[in-house]
Amino acid sequence: MFSSNAFDYVNILDKAADASWMREKTIAHNIANVDTPGYKRKDIEFDTTLKQAIEKTKANNLHGAVTNLDVASLQPKVFTDYAGYSYRLDGNNVDVDTENVELASEQIKYQALTESISSEFARFKAVAK
Repeated sequence: MFSSNAFDYVNILDKAADASWMREKTIAHNIANVDTPGYKRKDIEFDTTLKQAIEKTKANNLHGAVTNLDVASLQPKVFTDYAGYSYRLDGNNVDVDTENVELASEQIKYQALTESISSEFARFKAVAK
């Protein structure tokens, strides 16, 4: 059987893109609930999870860390933001302006991730020629 680590970077980029897409959906959900009394904004945490997973590999370079990373364990975590103080009497802590900025930022991040995935496949294609 042939074993290769060729897709290690693609797999991690794929997980990051999935988390980014999930965060976009969560932010859009927050915006949709801006007028819901008592609603607390939700967010997604993935960057810290990825950083901790890379540190656990104890590799001395990125390639080693990526090769030894347990991709299946990389799961984005949804959390409710109770720390975001509400200035509204109805207890809702969604600030639509902040959410729109976060959404735009996440869209740029998602685009960069998908372009990186496309670049990796272009490299595979170039090698296969």
